[in-house]
Amino acid sequence: MKKVTVYTSNTCPYCVAAKDFLTENNVEFEEKNVTESLDYREELLSKGYRGVPVLVIGDEEIVGFDQNRITELLGL
Repeated sequence: MKKVTVYTSNTCPYCVAAKDFLTENNVEFEEKNVTESLDYREELLSKGYRGVPVLVIGDEEIVGFDQNRITELLGL
């Protein structure tokens, strides 16, 4: 299984939807909350993104909760 990282914030409903989808499909992921960690915020900005959610699946980066693309990349 590919490594999955999800950049989130405390007020983002799409972040919740993305995390719920991964959990429901038994996909382990690392959450990096940009609201609670300046380091995670700077990491996200260094990738060129200003909004969340951003999912990193293997080498692919997905902006927003794109369920079809997530399903495709994870082979669900």
